[in-house]
Amino acid sequence: MAFNSKINKMRILTLKLTPLQFKEIEENAAAKGVSMEKYSIKAVEFYNRNMKRDLLANAFAKASVLVKESSMEINAEFDQLIE
Repeated sequence: MAFNSKINKMRILTLKLTPLQFKEIEENAAAKGVSMEKYSIKAVEFYNRNMKRDLLANAFAKASVLVKESSMEINAEFDQLIE
């Protein structure tokens, strides 16, 4: 019997931080009562969500311009038909 299951492999990310950045992460993680690793993972997740939101907002802005132009063309055609 074959099992088709995904195995989540963890990957390592090495960061080079300034001493100030490291200290801030260390202090913020301690204040939250979580490990620096968990704090850093949450920070990356937060950043990724915001990037997705920004990309989606940009896509909507571009689509909005296209729809606006198309809508103006259709309105002009209706105006010609009415006249």
